[in-house]
Amino acid sequence: MDKITLGKLAAMVDEQVVSAPGVARQPRALVGNTPVLWVGEPFAPAGSGFWAKLEGCNPGGMKDRPALHMVCCAEQRGDLVPGARIIESTSGTLGLGLALAGLVYRHPVTVVTDPGLEPIVARMLTAYGARVDLVAAPHPIGGWQQARRDRVAELLAAEPDSWCPDQYSNPDNVDGYESLALELIEQLGVIDVLVCAVGTGGHSAGVARVLRRFNPALRLIGVDTVASTIFGQAAGPRLMRGLGSSIYPRNVDYAAFAEVHWIAPAEAVWACRTLAAGYHASGGWSVGAVALVAGWAARVSGPDRTVAAVFPDGPHRYFDTVYNDAYCAEHGLLTAPPAEPDTLAYPTQRQVRSWTRCETVLDPSEFTPEPAR
Repeated sequence: MDKITLGKLAAMVDEQVVSAPGVARQPRALVGNTPVLWVGEPFAPAGSGFWAKLEGCNPGGMKDRPALHMVCCAEQRGDLVPGARIIESTSGTLGLGLALAGLVYRHPVTVVTDPGLEPIVARMLTAYGARVDLVAAPHPIGGWQQARRDRVAELLAAEPDSWCPDQYSNPDNVDGYESLALELIEQLGVIDVLVCAVGTGGHSAGVARVLRRFNPALRLIGVDTVASTIFGQAAGPRLMRGLGSSIYPRNVDYAAFAEVHWIAPAEAVWACRTLAAGYHASGGWSVGAVALVAGWAARVSGPDRTVAAVFPDGPHRYFDTVYNDAYCAEHGLLTAPPAEPDTLAYPTQRQVRSWTRCETVLDPSEFTPEPAR
């Protein structure tokens, strides 16, 4: 038998590492190929349920995908020059993704956020090399999101060559979720119903668009929070982060939705804790809200329909909110949700306070006054 030199052995190991699944040579290779988990009772009756795409298995969560994609596309177009600073508004998850993208593509990153950002996320962003810029007060009309965007504009003006991804209106944000959709097709086959939280509108638009190549009859259900303006409700203070908005993101594809559900914080907390206790897989506000609606969708769709839901993140950053008994008791969040959602005929029929659904989904700019009732 021929002797194997150290050089040949090293080459063999290199080949195995390159081809071996689950082995990453670079941090960007950690993103994607996330698992799906079957979720049944008590969210859906025995024999039915939905598949949850566990995007919390990415290093920073679901938005690692569009963060890498937006930065790559901006470089290719010349919008982002080598070494220039990336500056963006975020409630947390995109900031983690941009910190990763900054490392991969060698750009300094500034994330503009607000006092609602969880301390663990702020500290991890700093550890990842990002600069955290905190706004002090909400905008009188556009809330924290508009205040953050105004601050981003100030920082961009002060630093030549800096670049903002503008996740709310950047079509690359939508395109960045193609990999997620293709993974779902590979894992589940044709999908009949997709349930997505809606914040910037990116992943609901991007995933549904790809899934409809395989099933044009796909039913897309959006999940929003109470006191969010995205689907026509009036703005108000919101406990839940990661879904909902005080502005109108241009990436929201209103025509793609069959219906929208608004969820209250207590209902999301119940779902998060129920997932943790029964499935050892949970997440934050968006995950709980989506799980509650996806279970309902599985009930009304029947066992022969494939229902998929996107879980955007994991539970760890919510240890002091969703999973903190004292916090939840202080905010009245330890109550069970109703068995069924209330229903609106029109998005502005009344202000909703708890789980409510509406099959009339319109861009708020197209609303006509609802007759008084």
